[in-house]
Amino acid sequence: VPDNPLGQAAINHLRRFGIDPSYVLRGGERLGIYFLETGASQRPSKVIYDRKNSSLAQLETGEIPWEKVFQEATWFHFTGITPALGDNVVSSLKEALIVAKKAKVIVSCDLNFRKNLWTPSKAQVIMTELMEFVDILIGNEVDADKVFGIKADATDVDKGQIHSDSYQSVAAKLKEKFNCRIVAITLRESYSAFDNGWSALLYDGST
Repeated sequence: VPDNPLGQAAINHLRRFGIDPSYVLRGGERLGIYFLETGASQRPSKVIYDRKNSSLAQLETGEIPWEKVFQEATWFHFTGITPALGDNVVSSLKEALIVAKKAKVIVSCDLNFRKNLWTPSKAQVIMTELMEFVDILIGNEVDADKVFGIKADATDVDKGQIHSDSYQSVAAKLKEKFNCRIVAITLRESYSAFDNGWSALLYDGST
């Protein structure tokens, strides 16, 4: 995080929950944030990113002592937003994942594809490389389609049409392709700008 009041506010927020910020780096130009304009009626929600030259986007390999970070850790989580910030961030993430696996830390990934940050083709190349480290893969039908070209058949979220069998098929294909331990898929039914139905599917290869 940047060495300014916004960065310190983020650290203070973590401290409220008993999270140790000892390994948080202070540097870079700004804190990556975004603004959400909530939709209404037929108008969808809108997100405005303010991430250029953020501290995370300027991270380089060797800056974080991952061996020390993972000494007492049991779980490491990353999302598709992180590698989308730049090739240097991808290198730092790979560095972390290699150490995490050596330390036998569980690794989970939320695909979280964001079209404003990178293209599906680049996401597919990079995320496919990272999947060898992932134990638990999390996503939804859009992520699976945009990042890996795996579609949920007979499903239209905008119309509220969800078929659980097609999602199980997506989960099975993801698990088979990447040999991860578990695949989790979130299911959203969009009734209006304000009302959504939420559920999830957790697939371990047999159940």
